[in-house]
Amino acid sequence: MKAFLDENFLLQHAIAEELYHTYAKDLPIIDYHNHLPPDQVAGNYQFENITKAWLQGDHYKWRAMRANGVNEQFITGSAADHEKFSKWAETVPYTMRNPLYHWTHLELQRYFDIHDLLNPDSAEAIYAEANEKIKSPEYAVHGLLNKMKVETICTTDDPVDSLVYHQQFAKQDVGFKMYPAFRPDKAMSPEHTKNYNAYVDQLAEVSNQEIQNFQEFLDALKGRHDFFAEQGCCISDHGLSHFFAEDYTDQEIAQIFLKVRGGSDLLQSEIDKFKSAMLVHFSCWDHEKGWVQQFHVGAFRNTNQWAYQELGPDTGFDSIGDFKQGTKMAKFFGRMADRQKLGKTIIYNLNPMDNELFASMTGNFNDGNIAGKMQFGSGWWYNDQKDGMTRQITALSNIGLLSRFVGMLTDSRSFLSFPRHEYFRRLLCNIFAEDIKNGELPHDMPWIGKLIQDICYYNAKSYFPFR
Repeated sequence: MKAFLDENFLLQHAIAEELYHTYAKDLPIIDYHNHLPPDQVAGNYQFENITKAWLQGDHYKWRAMRANGVNEQFITGSAADHEKFSKWAETVPYTMRNPLYHWTHLELQRYFDIHDLLNPDSAEAIYAEANEKIKSPEYAVHGLLNKMKVETICTTDDPVDSLVYHQQFAKQDVGFKMYPAFRPDKAMSPEHTKNYNAYVDQLAEVSNQEIQNFQEFLDALKGRHDFFAEQGCCISDHGLSHFFAEDYTDQEIAQIFLKVRGGSDLLQSEIDKFKSAMLVHFSCWDHEKGWVQQFHVGAFRNTNQWAYQELGPDTGFDSIGDFKQGTKMAKFFGRMADRQKLGKTIIYNLNPMDNELFASMTGNFNDGNIAGKMQFGSGWWYNDQKDGMTRQITALSNIGLLSRFVGMLTDSRSFLSFPRHEYFRRLLCNIFAEDIKNGELPHDMPWIGKLIQDICYYNAKSYFPFR
């Protein structure tokens, strides 16, 4: 019987151990998509305690606590930090076979060298030991990232963001780089008229120009796109339920914009056309600058309206959606390819039912000029766990080129989430090793070791045009 979470965790035999420890373990991390707060990175934030570093903002843990019968007071409410930690410790033993059980103990080991299991009996001692360490200078944000050999992080930023913290950080020399990513979801979401007009007004203010028509709106957004590029941005990102690819005319979009700016609610057909047009404009701008465009597709968001009203978005009430994906995705990518404006693209799928669809769709639009130009992205959100990663890797292997895959990312709001890269690397090495053991791949360790290094680090290093 193997020991829990020892040095060969997830590595089922000697070949897997050799692949991981020789080729993957010590590689740096390029985390090209996350939701880390740039102000905390720029300010080298020092957390007050483990609760604030570990539980604050982590909706994965919040969902588990709610499912375990923990009152909201101890999750997002007014309870003291040590009480919230205690409730999490009570929940952890009940997370067995949920990835949170692995992540929790990986994070305790890798950051704090704590190897005890977290439960009600150990909670007080672990809380004290972690707090003693987290208050020391080496456990400020820069130390946490350097401890994990992080080389690059890309945050997620709205076009109206000032990027002042990215500018501050760019002047520092701390061992890693931070870049913004352009996430214009609010700019293409006119379905809530009041909120949308408030957003357009905000865009006008930061752009220092009037926005009275659609062309002025585009000019303001393009100006922000240019500004992001000046700050080193080379990645965009879109959160979509599904792709939008309706037929439209420029005149229709101009009229739709005037309608919503006049305070009128739009028809669903108008909303779909507007979103379709905006995706085309954003994709063209990204292509012109040589950026990588990312699409996170398939979330069913804010399903619990009471919770949304009380707690707001991104608090643990989103799920996998069952949207139809293929037709509009093919039409959008075909539209951009016809215009010769389809740049490097990563699509992330939330519903594993669609893995083969996504994997095969990327192959439709590779053009032979860039290796791995169209990417089926890593297991995202509900899929960034053992089974989800395996299914994504298998679908990509069967239909495309796993060898050109740009690998893992955290997609996290926590500075303690970077062992997820280790989790992915161990799983990847074990998958290759199983094929070698079964005679399905040659026992060519130098070549397969190189492929693993490429997937874990070097493919991303060459794919993203970081400066």
